[in-house]
Amino acid sequence: MWHTLRVTLFPIALALALATRIGSGAEPAPQLASINSSDLRADVLALTSEEMSGRLLGTAGNQRAVELIATRFEALGLSPRGDNGSFLRQFGLVTTTLGNQNELMLTVADSSQAGRLGTDFYPVSHSGTSRATGSVVFVGFGLVAPPLEHDDYRDIDVEGRVVVMLEHEPAEYDPDSRFAGVARSEYARDVRKTLEAQRRGAAAVILVPDVHSHGTDSSLEAAMQRTWPTSPPAVPRTELSAWVSQVKIPVVRVSTDFAERLLGVDDGESLALTTERAENPGGVHPFERSDVHVELVTDVRRQTAPHPNVVGAVEGSDPSARSEWVLVCAHLDHDGVTPSGLFPGADDNASGIAGLMAVAKAFTDAARVGQTPRRSVLFAAWNGEERGLLGSWAYAEHPVVSLERTVAVLNMDMIGRHEEVPERGGRRFRGLEPQTSASNTHAVNLLGYSYSPDLRRVAEAADQVAETELALRFRYDDNPSDLLRRSDHWPFLFSGVPALFVHTGLHPDYHTERDTADLLDYDKMTRIVRLVHQMTWDLAEAPTRPDILDRP
Repeated sequence: MWHTLRVTLFPIALALALATRIGSGAEPAPQLASINSSDLRADVLALTSEEMSGRLLGTAGNQRAVELIATRFEALGLSPRGDNGSFLRQFGLVTTTLGNQNELMLTVADSSQAGRLGTDFYPVSHSGTSRATGSVVFVGFGLVAPPLEHDDYRDIDVEGRVVVMLEHEPAEYDPDSRFAGVARSEYARDVRKTLEAQRRGAAAVILVPDVHSHGTDSSLEAAMQRTWPTSPPAVPRTELSAWVSQVKIPVVRVSTDFAERLLGVDDGESLALTTERAENPGGVHPFERSDVHVELVTDVRRQTAPHPNVVGAVEGSDPSARSEWVLVCAHLDHDGVTPSGLFPGADDNASGIAGLMAVAKAFTDAARVGQTPRRSVLFAAWNGEERGLLGSWAYAEHPVVSLERTVAVLNMDMIGRHEEVPERGGRRFRGLEPQTSASNTHAVNLLGYSYSPDLRRVAEAADQVAETELALRFRYDDNPSDLLRRSDHWPFLFSGVPALFVHTGLHPDYHTERDTADLLDYDKMTRIVRLVHQMTWDLAEAPTRPDILDRP
């Protein structure tokens, strides 16, 4: 869905009146003016230096960035909120390799057929190393989404059975879908579906292509090569241990031809029709095929390694409110060094980390002169964002502060440039209206607004109070670009915490070696960071919490 470009500038009296319910004040936040372009520029230059080597997760350059941020947090006087009294909060990431013993046997009535690895089936990367046997139960897309009143299991018992489910989700390309519609929803993540089946006692999971929405593909060779490449990739694929380590059962993906034999679609009943019926609102009518028996063996080797987030805090002054928290965050990692050169990641996301450290400094400077907000504030530098929001998902699974006590999340990612979408810009700009850099000179996008009108009002009021003179643009929450789900606010928003993504937009230098420190607009960046500081202060001082609408 396209959203018309617009600038939302309320008269200050109206903006403050709208924000009154959650307590936004009419005074600038303490130490607002201490946030300046010189400090921001210096930090961006440090983070994009050759010494940082592009800050790729798991490299020495990434570790140097972690140490820079942790050292700064300590120098500022933040309270450490990591492991063992440190600023580092470790989380586990899993890399996997395919073992030698992977087998699939299908028996229909008295006829048995062995599946061929790479042609008929292959284990997915989050599969357990295990063996299973059982009859087949088809559960549509295998989705359970209580906020959307969708349950593909209904009342069927899958204990000890092999669950067959479609990939993806219903109405995948329908803008009016109850799921994400123009983008794939979080509920459709394969590992979530697997864990739901395992929780219900399934012996194994078989993933089947959604031929209704994606067409027929009888070959698995290309898909298996992407999952289990013959040559090790330059950047190893990693998955979140908090999810993958829970999976104990076999999980495989099968070809369209094998799925037809598995589900017994004959006598004119096509697989496409079977998958189309799974689009049923509220959930499929699951069915068992007691005449179909499956034996599965999967061999997936896991290696788990720790990686750090950096977390520090300013504790609130009000005994009754300090147990509630405002979370301010940005991601520290980028894409490292490739054959084409060093990817410095100035805008993505040295800009956000520089902003994070500047807001932390403003809060600690204020605290030293006795100005501390009622609520506590947690500052977090996430790792592994470029590999799939891994650090922020890890935190959401095992938070320092419970999500129930997290009032709001403000995430800064790419805050130093002007959005620029070229004509025929290709897939990386999919769903975004062509626009020039000059048209966005003073603009900043705020995403997540449609799930918390209160946070939108806080942003509008803060823009006026802090006199940042920014054009706040609320336009990308429902967009084929899927920007809403592509940065570290998303795990919190999905978990029911009000969250805003502060983002100046994509541009042709995004994720290239041209994303350099000299191209950032540090005056605009200063104003954006002051906006975030003002919002953080207002949320930490407010007498009530911002509301959130239904979970995405």
